[in-house]
Amino acid sequence: MKRIVEIVPARPGWYSRWQLAPEATRCYPVTLWALLEENDGTGREVVGVDCVGQWPGADDNEAGGEFVRYLFQTPDSGPPEDAEPPAAEEPRSTGPRLQPVPAA
Repeated sequence: MKRIVEIVPARPGWYSRWQLAPEATRCYPVTLWALLEENDGTGREVVGVDCVGQWPGADDNEAGGEFVRYLFQTPDSGPPEDAEPPAAEEPRSTGPRLQPVPAA
């Protein structure tokens, strides 16, 4: 069993590449890096968690996907050709609203 030692946000430009079929890959932006280690403090490794919540070795990754590698592309060069298209943004909640207090 491994434990998380540290979590840091990933800088823009990092992607995880997954093999979906013999001739098909898909990249997802990496959102965070996690430093993992064995419970006894040995065997440290860094894994990137992508925007769909998968990482190498996770049990609930996309079915049929095999991790290939992490890659970096400068943000001004754009995403990789096989990058997941951005999802349509959902309307954002404005958060809780203050309600007037009824006069007593």
